[in-house]
Amino acid sequence: MRAIWKGAVTFGLVNVPVKVYSATEDHDLSLHQVHDADGGRIRYQRKCEVCGKVVSYDHIDKAYQDGEQTVVLTADDLASLPEERSREIEVVEFVPSDDLDPIMFDRSYFLEPDSSSSKAYVLLRRTLEETDRTAIVRFALRQKTRLGALRVREDVILLQTLLWEDEVREVRFPALEERVRISAKELEMSEALVESFSSRFRPDAFVDEYQAQLRKLIDAKLEQGDALDTAATFGEQPEPDDDTGAEPIDLMEVLQRSIERQRGTTGAKTASGAKRSGAAKPAATSSSAKTGTAKTGTAKTSGAKTATAKTAASKPSTATKRKKSA
Repeated sequence: MRAIWKGAVTFGLVNVPVKVYSATEDHDLSLHQVHDADGGRIRYQRKCEVCGKVVSYDHIDKAYQDGEQTVVLTADDLASLPEERSREIEVVEFVPSDDLDPIMFDRSYFLEPDSSSSKAYVLLRRTLEETDRTAIVRFALRQKTRLGALRVREDVILLQTLLWEDEVREVRFPALEERVRISAKELEMSEALVESFSSRFRPDAFVDEYQAQLRKLIDAKLEQGDALDTAATFGEQPEPDDDTGAEPIDLMEVLQRSIERQRGTTGAKTASGAKRSGAAKPAATSSSAKTGTAKTGTAKTSGAKTATAKTAASKPSTATKRKKSA
């Protein structure tokens, strides 16, 4: 990774030199536009309206137009702003982590210690962890004053830029102002459906299906050209349902069917797992047969050990207790 910015986190008189790295990256396939008649690439040119010439980036300035007047701002003008020159990530307050609405989060950056000693960095990280607080910071990056939050992810301090309060739209939907009656039974069944889907979130269990299908389509077109049969490549696809936004006729019936279907899916997975486990039984039987050829006394001792092992297995370990408690 390449650092995109260098500066220092400051709170009080404490100074923590850091390097800033983008924490996320885009893996989408890159597509460009072409003319449908001949496949020629469509390009956008930065052409000057006065002289008609195509202008390179190093000869482009920015401007602000206010009515009839235009103010041109050069790169040097923008770099001269005090906020742009600042290399501080200033902590303005520490707030309870629950105070932050996730809708406020924008981009994420990793902070790496940028000094011979990481003590100040570790101290800040430990303080955030021990107090369960998030540091609200102000800083300038790429010609913008930013609001941000410092949090801890594993052993690294994470800087997340925050949207300004007026950048989050206010919303009012008339439909939500109507009084709707939810029965206790409907709520109970809805909660049961949620419980049937409950799991621990594992990001690695999910893939970008669209990008996978796009790659498959590109590979198929490279091999077959315009003679590609998408039905043969992806299988027959059902027609889209035009009533996806329609209100269900009987909400209770839909909930019940959803619960039953989810239970059936879970049961099928469990049965599949049991079959895989059963495949290992012959080897265990063979091992038992070998044990049976030993002396009776040995068999008894082995049985006692097995019983002890079962008893130990039935009792949760101290580590398990701690995990549940946590």
